[in-house]
Amino acid sequence: MSEMKETSANSKKSKDDFEPKIIAFTCNWCSYAGADLAGVSRFQYPPNIRIIRLMCTGRLEPEIVVKALSHGADGVLILGCHIGDCHYLTGNHRTKKRIAILKRILSYRGIDPRRVKLDWVSAAEGYRFAKIVTEFTNEIRRSGPNPLKELA
Repeated sequence: MSEMKETSANSKKSKDDFEPKIIAFTCNWCSYAGADLAGVSRFQYPPNIRIIRLMCTGRLEPEIVVKALSHGADGVLILGCHIGDCHYLTGNHRTKKRIAILKRILSYRGIDPRRVKLDWVSAAEGYRFAKIVTEFTNEIRRSGPNPLKELA
């Protein structure tokens, strides 16, 4: 009986101690440089994020986002150049359209679309990068573990 109580206490503690795993896809020219600036400037943000640098977020296929979620990521953050500032002209426009469609598909499939976030960060916005990462991490922490993890 005491073993059962101990197991219940451990499962409750693990839910309270949940730390999300977040994959961040960043544009090489703007948001990756913003992440670098956040680090150099010593802005504090949660260590839950794993950054994958892309030349342009316009090259990010929605299937990769779904794959990240299905392989255990609790959230996916996509950070690109501000609209109108893309080094490849229209990459961020393409990303905006693709992610909007992806969120509708995720919702239709029963996955909370808030697990995917798209935002814009320039190379000079280290503080903004840290703020977005912190807010997204807190939102995912409140949402709890990704239900797809159990299937992975």
